[in-house]
Amino acid sequence: MDSDSTFQGTSYDPVPGGSMASATVDVHGTVVAWSLGAQWLFGYLPSEAVGRPITEVFGLGGPAPIDFASYPAAWVGEVNAHARDGTPLPLQLYAHPLHGPQGIVHWYLTILDRSASQENQPPVEDPDLAHLREWTLAQSPLPVAIFNHKGQLAEMNDSMARLSGIPVQEALGKRLRELTPLPIFTEFDDLVARTLREGKLIRHEVRSQLREDSPERAWTLFFAPLKDPAGHNRGAACTVFDTSEQYWARRRLAVLNDASMRIGTTLDMTRTAEETAEVLVPQFADSAFVLLLESVFKGAEPTFAPLHDPVSLRCLVRRSTLREPLHIEGIPEPGKVARFPLNSPLGRCLSEQRSVRFRVDSAELEEWLERYPAYREIIQAAGVRSFMMLPLLVGGRPFGLILLTRRHGLAPFSKDDLLLAQDIATRAAARIDNARRYSRERSAALTLQRSLLPKRLPHNSAVEVATRYMPAGFRFGVGGDWYDVISLSGARVALVVGDVTGHGLHASATMGQLRTAVRALSDVDLVPEELLTYLDDLVIRLNTEEATYSSAEESPRPDTMPEIGATCLYAIYDPVSRRCSMARAGHPPPAVVHPDGSVEFVAMPAGPPLGVGGVPFESVEFEVSPSSLLVLYTDGLVESRTTGMDQGLEQLRAVLSQSSSSLEGVCDSVVRTLLPAGAIDDAALLVARTRALDSRKVATWDLPADPAVVGEVRAWTTRQLAAWGLEELAFTTELVVSELVTNAIRYASAPIQLRLIQDGTLICEVSDASNTAPHLRRARTFDEGGRGLFLVAQLSRRWGTRHRTNGKTIWAEQALP
Repeated sequence: MDSDSTFQGTSYDPVPGGSMASATVDVHGTVVAWSLGAQWLFGYLPSEAVGRPITEVFGLGGPAPIDFASYPAAWVGEVNAHARDGTPLPLQLYAHPLHGPQGIVHWYLTILDRSASQENQPPVEDPDLAHLREWTLAQSPLPVAIFNHKGQLAEMNDSMARLSGIPVQEALGKRLRELTPLPIFTEFDDLVARTLREGKLIRHEVRSQLREDSPERAWTLFFAPLKDPAGHNRGAACTVFDTSEQYWARRRLAVLNDASMRIGTTLDMTRTAEETAEVLVPQFADSAFVLLLESVFKGAEPTFAPLHDPVSLRCLVRRSTLREPLHIEGIPEPGKVARFPLNSPLGRCLSEQRSVRFRVDSAELEEWLERYPAYREIIQAAGVRSFMMLPLLVGGRPFGLILLTRRHGLAPFSKDDLLLAQDIATRAAARIDNARRYSRERSAALTLQRSLLPKRLPHNSAVEVATRYMPAGFRFGVGGDWYDVISLSGARVALVVGDVTGHGLHASATMGQLRTAVRALSDVDLVPEELLTYLDDLVIRLNTEEATYSSAEESPRPDTMPEIGATCLYAIYDPVSRRCSMARAGHPPPAVVHPDGSVEFVAMPAGPPLGVGGVPFESVEFEVSPSSLLVLYTDGLVESRTTGMDQGLEQLRAVLSQSSSSLEGVCDSVVRTLLPAGAIDDAALLVARTRALDSRKVATWDLPADPAVVGEVRAWTTRQLAAWGLEELAFTTELVVSELVTNAIRYASAPIQLRLIQDGTLICEVSDASNTAPHLRRARTFDEGGRGLFLVAQLSRRWGTRHRTNGKTIWAEQALP
């Protein structure tokens, strides 16, 4: 380069004598030539300047700006010199190396006085291309560096020097990886080598520190090859653009978009808090804490009441960019409760319901740390540079906060960061509160559901039973699935499985109503299809009442459902006849596992779901071999979004065909195979192994419609009880049998049958062909009749009437001694 001027502010006036101020020095920095312009500027005659060190005649008061013996290329820079009389001279110095056969032998120094006013300086007339190129490099606000064919730094402008913090004289002639230990410079050096090797423009984006004492910023670097006219790579140029503002703007938009898409994908409160932290770290902060008021975490509602001092906060989630999060006493740990003074930044954030940000050196934070030095130690140990605290509010009531931190090396939180974080905190608060309220409702519904399910199944000789209930996951909530086992008269047992549509408290409450209704109707000993008809009427009535109640309100309640729907399967098994009758209302068909291991699904009419009305239900009856399995279940076990009903039934068939001898093992195998990842929808399973009652424990006698047979019946009953070893019950049983048989002969019609059953209790049954049910009445003092059923009721533990298609059966049950 050969130019007399660079940089804005340089003086272009000729000096007296018509000579530019210049000098020539040898490689030792000794003046060997001195111009008249230099004499005018500094006040030294050539005879006085030649032979003296340049630092002395320039009045630098220190070393020369470059080492003339080793510096490899031209150098441009500013120096603060002094004239002979001590006058300060701010100068622009341009050092040109002069080469001889052995290399550099002299340096030609061009000295430009920068103290003259720019406004008084005439412009350079018709500057040549060399001027323009040099001014472009020197005056460009963009950092620019030029590298030779070896990848060594040949030139860089002041902008690049300021950016890197490396003096020009120290950088020239070196590769980038030799300038600083920062890994990013090694990466840049590799990019220079790649540019020289490939001869192509390379664009590189990076977020890093370019100096150890500078904050992290975003940069876009362009590495361009410098080619000679023949197209050969002779060097490379690097131009740096600071894109931090654009980078953080994009990051803010990305974080905001991420928050809208990712926060609240589930109704699990902890998972929602985790999603919030995942959105913020590492894209926005180094670490994030989601804290909930301990009272709210335990189930209380957020209130406007003043907070207690200290404030108890439970840490739901902690997320950090560190591979191993710091475990420092005082830093909230997930699942633990931390307590903070009400006048602390966290306490004030909640009590004042406003978002705040602090630098660790802020006066406000410093004042508080003076009173609580322990927190200063925590901040220093964690290496935190700035904080941000965002209250979580619902309806203006605080229930938690988000704490964000950035460590040293990152720019502190800005006002724009605070606005973005407030938007994210608002979204997160709504979704966390939704999950919190849902979790509370789900817990209440699950508690209600489990309280309504039988806690202990009744013991009976008809079946051995095992059950499972799997509540739905958080996405759907607790549903209305239920099962029940009900002891009936005549040693029979009823098996029930049902499913109420919908989820939540309403479904659980409806399930409780239907289960109670089924138990009440089963006490009347209704056949399956008739019981489902009554149950269908009940659901229709509930829907009517719900619709009437909702229409009477100005606005519908959020906990009401537009319509109740349910499915149900009701089965009755008789261990005496070994026959099973069942009917279903839109429910999946039950499976029967025969003693030989074969599995079949009972072919029976599906029937409409409960609440449809107008369509009759039909039942089927079939014989069941002893030790067979009756498998009743809800659709959540065999059907899902990925598995159709037919596929689920085949999977169930395959599992049951290889089931173990233990009923608990059967249940475990079915659940493990069909629900490996847990239940998506509610699922109920009831497995019953059938038993047959020993024929020696059943005695039957067909009776004629003759009052004279009553005496024979008493005698026959006494003999049968003696055969069973139940002589103690002979007297009361004779009275019960006598009254029941007398009523049948007097008020009913043949055929009449008496049956005694010994099955944990003593059961007396009298059947006749009449459909008229007897009822208790109060007999007057002088009435001759009306006391028979009263005596039966007093002598029996319980009694009742069971209707059949061809008559009725009156039964009475006594406890065994």
